[in-house]
Amino acid sequence: MTTAVTAGADAVASAPAPSSSGSAPSSPRPAAPTGRRLSWAWLGLFPFTVYVALFLALPTALAIGSGFFTREGAFTWSNVAALGDPLILRTFANSAGLSLLTAVIGAVVGALVCYALLGLSAEGTVRSAVDAAAGVLAQFGGVMLAFAFIATIGIQGVVTVFLRDAFGIDIFANGTWLYELPGLVLPYVFFQIPLMVITFLPALSALKLQWAEANLTLGGSAASFWARIGIPVLAPSFIASLLLLFANAFSSYATAAALASQGSQIVPLQIRAALTSETVLGRENLAGALALGMIVVVGLVMGAYTLVQRRAARWQA
Repeated sequence: MTTAVTAGADAVASAPAPSSSGSAPSSPRPAAPTGRRLSWAWLGLFPFTVYVALFLALPTALAIGSGFFTREGAFTWSNVAALGDPLILRTFANSAGLSLLTAVIGAVVGALVCYALLGLSAEGTVRSAVDAAAGVLAQFGGVMLAFAFIATIGIQGVVTVFLRDAFGIDIFANGTWLYELPGLVLPYVFFQIPLMVITFLPALSALKLQWAEANLTLGGSAASFWARIGIPVLAPSFIASLLLLFANAFSSYATAAALASQGSQIVPLQIRAALTSETVLGRENLAGALALGMIVVVGLVMGAYTLVQRRAARWQA
């Protein structure tokens, strides 16, 4: 009915008006060309495109390309074949294990923080303060974060000295673990939790109150709501955030370089060793092959993140 009325109104509006002198209606104007014209708005992307090309695409191409050439410029597969070396494989396994562990811890603790914030007003002081702190702490890394942990729980850190003098507890009785691979877990978790809060809180806040009301109307409980509605709906967003945390930890370099100055237990430090080592010469181009391996791993993870996030966006729209 509405469609018919609208169509009729359009027909009447489009009909030529009769001339006051009784003459024949004027000939219709020629239709305007329907071809697409290039919008000048695209020029706004030009500075960003130049920035991405110079500081992301070009360095990535140079890093990957160097892995296929020798120091003299001759093409070779030896650098890429070195990715199958047991030492390199163990380094990738260490990076993957560290990234997975810190991603799981950060995702679980961050999700609990998001759940606690869910009961607070979005415009309240506490919620705003936590959002601001999460945004800052998620980017707090490198030398500053390493120094903070050294000053706190280092060999002569404030907490270390207090525990040793007051309770006789020596947290380094079995070795200086803070400066080794296990010591990277705490600093990584420190910036993984805020990143989880930033990425997962919008999804948790998007849960509709009507769903909980419908669950209660049908005789459900809080447990049944989370088991049948909340968790299944939030699972794609949680998995996507987990994948993002894994990629974030896998590609982190500055914190590990400042804290674990000796050894090359993870891939970023192995790349540094290939570029700066004074004991193993002539393997600078191995860094390009290692970078290629990292790009492949992070690319696969981010591809999975995109697919999962696309599924999660269906109910958030």
